[in-house]
Amino acid sequence: MPTIKFANILLEKSSQSLSYPSLYCRANGEIVKDKTSGEWTLYDAGSYDFTTYFNSLSVAKLQKYTRATSGKLHLELQGAAARIQQTKGGVFSAHSEPVGEPFAVPSSDTWQTLDIDLQIDDDAVIVGFIIDTEGAVQIRNSYYQLEIDGDFRPVELALATTTFKKESFIERNIALIKEHIFASGEDIADHFHMYVIDNGRTLDVDKLSDEHVTIRPNQNVGGAGGFTRGMIEAMEQSIPATNILLMDDDVAVSPESIKRTYNLLRILKPKYHDAMISGAMLNYEIGEDQWEDTGYMTDEGTFCPAKPPLRLTKFEDVVFNEVFVLPKHIKKEQRYAAWWYCCIPISVIKQEGLPLPVFVRCDDAEYGTRCQRELITMNGLCIWHMSFHVRYNAAVERYQTTRNTMIAQCTTGFAKKSDFMYELHNNIRLELKKFGYANAELCLDAFEDFLKGPQFISKKGVAEETFMRANKRKEQLVSFDELQKQAEQMGITGFHISQINRQLVDGDKPRTYVQRLQDYTTDNGQRFVKTEGEGYAVIPLIGWAYPAGAIRGKKYLIVIDWYNKKGAIRVKDSARYNTILKRYQRDLHYYKHNIDRLRAEYSQARPKLTSLEFWKDYLDMN
Repeated sequence: MPTIKFANILLEKSSQSLSYPSLYCRANGEIVKDKTSGEWTLYDAGSYDFTTYFNSLSVAKLQKYTRATSGKLHLELQGAAARIQQTKGGVFSAHSEPVGEPFAVPSSDTWQTLDIDLQIDDDAVIVGFIIDTEGAVQIRNSYYQLEIDGDFRPVELALATTTFKKESFIERNIALIKEHIFASGEDIADHFHMYVIDNGRTLDVDKLSDEHVTIRPNQNVGGAGGFTRGMIEAMEQSIPATNILLMDDDVAVSPESIKRTYNLLRILKPKYHDAMISGAMLNYEIGEDQWEDTGYMTDEGTFCPAKPPLRLTKFEDVVFNEVFVLPKHIKKEQRYAAWWYCCIPISVIKQEGLPLPVFVRCDDAEYGTRCQRELITMNGLCIWHMSFHVRYNAAVERYQTTRNTMIAQCTTGFAKKSDFMYELHNNIRLELKKFGYANAELCLDAFEDFLKGPQFISKKGVAEETFMRANKRKEQLVSFDELQKQAEQMGITGFHISQINRQLVDGDKPRTYVQRLQDYTTDNGQRFVKTEGEGYAVIPLIGWAYPAGAIRGKKYLIVIDWYNKKGAIRVKDSARYNTILKRYQRDLHYYKHNIDRLRAEYSQARPKLTSLEFWKDYLDMN
């Protein structure tokens, strides 16, 4: 039977590995990289456990999804005497458990090679190994090898990343991929191509492009248009791609994740050939925390991670990540894989069509639910991404998300169980209670653009124009120094930015039942019983926060974006509140009388909006 080097034993020198080494190895000794040879040394006598997120082997998922029949651990060691112990993690394992007898390795000044047959029982979810050393031991060229039933699938993998003026992220990721994939000598190097779709047209094409990497200047058509351009490039390359890996630009990536994705594609069972492989989103700032590993649309119309938050330096969370089963309340038809790392078969794209031209937000969720394919996840397949709360943008969350979810639902049947009208109503009420009038108006801008029908969103340039318009109309933040000046000019007494901290920003106050009822019926004193309010409260910028007790009865609300050290002052304005409500009622009246027609028009436009002909014209590729 043929064999494949499926996963390298991974030791990296990156900010994530230096800050969170237990993602790679749990050790009571130091691990050092030789600057000359590039080899790693387990520097001290001690125990080095590789049954970790990146260095355990996901045997339960390999048995489910692939044609692997057995496995070996290949190690190359040099130095002091050591013992090698195979380990496993079962469903209820709290730590790595020994399997079989340890292998004794004598001290040696030359490299010794070990090929250890992996013992895999029915309880094993992951397997790994521990090296117990008596002194310094060097390790190199070590990996898990799998024996496969049948031949390898021919795979041509393309990677598409869409960028807009994020040169530092892109150039670093290109350099990593060139060094660790194209120069690796592994099979993937001959069957992989990277496309960088440059919506900002700021990258140096001649400097960064070569036979393996293509920089493609593009119109500013957002992530949806950029990734679609990548799909088309992959389909039409000289040897057409079989699969395309979509990856965000503002991420840190381990090239090993891409190698394992390629190897996984080569050995899938036939029933999973059309599956999507989804990489997890780990927190860029707290690299051991997993934020999302596939998501779903709630009945209320919000995006939600399928799994609870996990800390992947904890052994039990590494196991839980592999055995997680969707709860009954998460319906398969509502589930999606985000495009920060998502590998899609080209055959699926040809069957289901291209994405919708919605610029940013909801493009990946819509496509995942539209395709309804198996979503394969696995430990070690991931990127590190900036968390959402540190890059909150009302132009995205209030305009793009509101408009695009409605367009998607009417066009392709996206998230049929989700009530996006409920979400619209909830967001408008929430913004109004917090005096976020500009952001409430963005929700209505989005709603009204949806009501214009598919002929509006299909026009060239409209996607960018509407996003730029939303960015201009959203609440504008100022520096803390300017915020302090504004507070003084407005006569807000007692506010000193130097005395503000995160505890105060994120805090709230209790309310009685009567107070809750008053706030609900009056929208914080802006209807029926109107009050001018007095004093101020400090609240967080993020739109989904609702510090109800802190904001009640106030005249001023000072919103704080602590991460970027900016803020804005909101002033209670019952007249503006009434204007927004009247506009909302007018829009609802139009919606009720025209929604059946709009649904029909959007649905009829689906073949055009997802067609290759439309997109080539939209992207000026003709």
